[in-house]
Amino acid sequence: MQTIELDLDLTEIINGEEIMGPSPFGKHQDIVLNIVKIILSFLENNDVGKLCLAPLDVIFEDAMNRLQPDIIFIKKENMAIFQDWIRGVPDMVCEIVSPGSYRKDTAIKKEIYERYRVPEYWIVIPELQTVEILTIEKDKYQIHSIAELHGVVSSKVIEGLQVNIKDIFG
Repeated sequence: MQTIELDLDLTEIINGEEIMGPSPFGKHQDIVLNIVKIILSFLENNDVGKLCLAPLDVIFEDAMNRLQPDIIFIKKENMAIFQDWIRGVPDMVCEIVSPGSYRKDTAIKKEIYERYRVPEYWIVIPELQTVEILTIEKDKYQIHSIAELHGVVSSKVIEGLQVNIKDIFG
């Protein structure tokens, strides 16, 4: 039997401090896969950009912040930032929040994404079956779309993408 060794580095640099996160739980991965399937299906019919998954570093201009969002989207016209890692500001990032990452994802990383003006930030909270899509409006994130338990959220960055949240948490 052949073994495959993966060298995955789950270390992020958050405001200059190295933070090593745990590997995600199975439910987290199921949700990531559901979102990826939905967005990839949309992208097959609408060739507007590229979807990437963690672990993949997003390195902002000062290297004080090297984050690994769960899901990353880059528009076609911004593909120059897709290099060895992502060097610059992606068009959309998505974090699946776990009980242990709540403050990091909803406050600390949110502030960093807002500071670098990431156009769209999806916050997915499995325990509440909630999806919040935030967009930059006058230098601050505002709720663009939100659904809890049922309903549909829509992306501003990936124009035309609408997601029934039952398909995320189903």
